[in-house]
Amino acid sequence: MRLKTKLVLAITGLVFLIAGLLSLVYVSHLVDAAIQQSYDSNRMIASFVRSALQNALETGLKDQVVDPNNPAALNELVAEAIRNSTVLQTTMNSATMYSVTTLDVSIADAQSRIVVSTNPAFVDKLMPVRQNYGQLLAIDPLTKMREIYGPAKVFDIVVPQDRNGMPFLSVHVGVETHLLQHVYEPSLKEAFTLMAFAAGTALIAAFLLSNLALRPLEEISMQLDFWNPLPVSTANEGSVEQELDTAERVSTKIEQIGQRMRNVEEVFSALKENLNQILGNLQDGILLFTGDGRAVLVSEAAHRFLNIDKDNILGLHASEIFDRSTVLGRTLREAFDAGVTLVQEEVQTETGRRIQASVDFIYDDRTKTGFGALVTLHDLESVEEIESELELSRRMAAIGRLTAGVGHEVKNPINAIVVHLELLKNKLAGDHGPSSRHLEVIEAEIHRLDRVVQTLVDFSRPVELQLREQDLRTVIGDVLALAEEELSTRNVRLVSQLPATPMIANVDADLLKQAAINVIQNGAQAMPDGGTLRVTLAEERKLAVLRIADEGVGIPPEIREKIFDLYFTTKSGGSGIGLAMTYRILQLHHGSVDVQSKRGRGTEFSLRIPLAATEWGRRHLQPANVEETKGLET
Repeated sequence: MRLKTKLVLAITGLVFLIAGLLSLVYVSHLVDAAIQQSYDSNRMIASFVRSALQNALETGLKDQVVDPNNPAALNELVAEAIRNSTVLQTTMNSATMYSVTTLDVSIADAQSRIVVSTNPAFVDKLMPVRQNYGQLLAIDPLTKMREIYGPAKVFDIVVPQDRNGMPFLSVHVGVETHLLQHVYEPSLKEAFTLMAFAAGTALIAAFLLSNLALRPLEEISMQLDFWNPLPVSTANEGSVEQELDTAERVSTKIEQIGQRMRNVEEVFSALKENLNQILGNLQDGILLFTGDGRAVLVSEAAHRFLNIDKDNILGLHASEIFDRSTVLGRTLREAFDAGVTLVQEEVQTETGRRIQASVDFIYDDRTKTGFGALVTLHDLESVEEIESELELSRRMAAIGRLTAGVGHEVKNPINAIVVHLELLKNKLAGDHGPSSRHLEVIEAEIHRLDRVVQTLVDFSRPVELQLREQDLRTVIGDVLALAEEELSTRNVRLVSQLPATPMIANVDADLLKQAAINVIQNGAQAMPDGGTLRVTLAEERKLAVLRIADEGVGIPPEIREKIFDLYFTTKSGGSGIGLAMTYRILQLHHGSVDVQSKRGRGTEFSLRIPLAATEWGRRHLQPANVEETKGLET
């Protein structure tokens, strides 16, 4: 089917649909109005009949003596008075004669027996069962149409005539549905005529519009040939295109241009994604400026150096980015204003942070025109921290290798000593002298040595991680619920702050809980007189950071680098294993542990865990199968 035909059919169908919907709404309102008008007129007829009925009763029962204990006699007098009233008969007959929709008018007594009716066949019979006309008013328009155009039905309008507050007589006006059709059939025919006229007009207008709309396509096709010339290898395909109509040729050429644009966009998206990934993983801050000094490329780490949101930096001028009120901003601003290159100049900020800044201006070698500038910011302290962590990792690895060897070499002699000690005790079973006490001391010390060696073996044994995607809020929430009761016994107030959105990480929940509990317990022990322990979970640069801060005495600078060493402890009853195990657990999760402490003000541990690449809210998380731990373990 050619495009012109499709366009004609589409416009015609659209106009026909609109006209049909408008006609349907018009007919629906017409039906509602006809039914309401019929109800009002027939209700008025019923009221007139009831007035005539009252006059007939007053005239017919005048000077009549009625025994109140004889209802049958009263009913006979009432029936006679109604039937003898010519005014009532005339009113009822005129209602059926002049009302288009009225089928019959009847008067029934309290037992629904018809006393008088315009239909003689109903007299002295029970009133037929009919639906109330009010039900026809309440239903929706489509159901009304089905009721009217379906099988013939008679709806009843009832006006009661009470006597002393009790049902006495009732006026019934019957309205037939087929009679309602004749009320609005002329308007309905007019609506369908208008609809047919609109469809014909739409067909003619669609034909004319399609010619006008397709006329510029030839020009568009020529322009597309200019922007998308056919290669030599596709000359035969060009002859095939000539056989297509104008719209199809234009569509084919647009599709070819679109395919080229999609290919370019895919390449650009891949390059942009790779560049963003590279910049996001860089620890250095990188800013690329155009020739007029506006930022077009900003790395993820740049806002940490400049304390400005990365999204707000793009498009800004260098004078707006670099604030002269700071040492770093003033240094970079002066270099930009003077056009002077900075080569790894060390800048110490107001907080004492050491930053290495470089500014390189980019020029065209031929024309010497300035293309832009590249600013690089390097954190010297982070390099030292990384070197320190590497040194600690090497030390931990050496300790692991050493403990594995020591555990293996010492375990066998201990077992032999225990066996021979048991043999010696059996030989001296009857001796209760000093030698027996010495053997007990030797046995106790050997058991203590065995526990120490077993601890070394456990620490150096490879750990099989049970990694699963977990919401870290749930994991840390379980830790806080577990620790809260014990902290309260030490007069330590726990203050926690967890994020509102999920933080998904691929972790071993049991090991991560143990690492957090070790740090929380150390924080509580650092406050012997009580205090506040703050636990905060937040996201920083695709990492989940769990901060645990106490208000204890702090860690002296001279021992701060030793706190993660195995068996190093400053507490009288401490084992020196907890923080070493915490450090190892974070290493197994490709995370890190940082500590900041001030004497007399407290210590803050920061546990960093990589987040999983899970889209929040689009993936169903499997429930964590975590066994509840009772108490705090060290």
